[in-house]
Amino acid sequence: MSTPISESQPEVVRGRFLAMPITRLGWWAGGLFVAALALFLINSLVFMPPAINQLFPRAFLIFYGLFTVLCGLSAGIVGLVALIRNRERSWFVWLTILPFAFWIFFLLGEFLFPH
Repeated sequence: MSTPISESQPEVVRGRFLAMPITRLGWWAGGLFVAALALFLINSLVFMPPAINQLFPRAFLIFYGLFTVLCGLSAGIVGLVALIRNRERSWFVWLTILPFAFWIFFLLGEFLFPH
């Protein structure tokens, strides 16, 4: 009698690129990335049209934008820690690092080549 295929194969292979995150830090990075993406979309679709822009106080929009950026940056930092410390290799965690890398790239460009 043969064993079923599901019993003979391992459940999760650590370090697979196409798998979802398997560490807690990987899931935190993904959650922060999704939150930053949702906040960015809400900002673009709700708060930025010119007619609606006058309805919200300027301080609210400043803190909302700051919170959005901090969510994105913390997602990148947590994703980087998950990659280095926990050896997380999921595509989702790599995706969280892209906005962080672009932000660092543009920040270095501003300091190295000011206009």
